[in-house]
Amino acid sequence: MSQPRLTETSYIVLGLLEHLQPATPYDLKRLAQASAFDFWSVPHTQLYTECARLAREGLLHEEREQTGRRRRIYRLTRRGLAALAQWRAQPTSEEYVLHDAATLKLFFGGDPQMLAAAQLETHKRRLRAYEELRERLAESPRGWRLALEHGIGHEREFIRFWTEMQATDTPSGTGPRATGAPARGRRDRPRR
Repeated sequence: MSQPRLTETSYIVLGLLEHLQPATPYDLKRLAQASAFDFWSVPHTQLYTECARLAREGLLHEEREQTGRRRRIYRLTRRGLAALAQWRAQPTSEEYVLHDAATLKLFFGGDPQMLAAAQLETHKRRLRAYEELRERLAESPRGWRLALEHGIGHEREFIRFWTEMQATDTPSGTGPRATGAPARGRRDRPRR
């Protein structure tokens, strides 16, 4: 059997299933919503299709209920567990990827005070949720608790930054021109 192509979604499925098995894709979705989706978003439907794909690849064992809703129930195979263990053992030097609309608006001259008001509420709410979750996860796997601490640190930094932006007296509408970057209009473009 050839080596299957595994993605981060594959490892999310394998990792969650390791803790829940046996589990349906719906069970995985519920756990992902309360854990991994806070730092790695995956469309819910992709969890369902990824389970089926990993079963075809021999990384999951699939059983189908014979009565009722005929749900698919999955367990890790030895191959699936080995793939997960190998992935966990490899360090990564990949950089953090940030897709943040508020930072993008700030970059293009959005009003820091206006953005800060909405961002502060969002990040304070998320921090409260993470801190409540930390209390409930006291007996959870160490990796879950460490990832949560990482998230708490990020939220605290977001709050520090947006609090500072809220306190600035920067006028709204500042953009690249205000930072010294040259503005290029139609007349400023080089001729070909």
